[in-house]
Amino acid sequence: MAEETVTVSNKLGLHARAAAKVVHMAGRYRATVEIVHGERQVNAKSILGVMMLAAAKGSVLKIRASGEDADDAVAGLVALFVRRFDEE
Repeated sequence: MAEETVTVSNKLGLHARAAAKVVHMAGRYRATVEIVHGERQVNAKSILGVMMLAAAKGSVLKIRASGEDADDAVAGLVALFVRRFDEE
């Protein structure tokens, strides 16, 4: 299992377009990928799940993955968050 903590740093938080990018990135990997925000844990490959996190700017999230390419999945998603979903 791989796990990293990220902070949502773009102005609009994890809104619909950003959530779609997260789901698209997570879908590239065979690993099971989850995002945790407080007490909520969702499948990172589910657009509804990711949007239900309602993660505003400054929110701290955990990205967890398990499976054959778990490390790559976590690294890819962390990079997407660091790049602010390529929006700014």
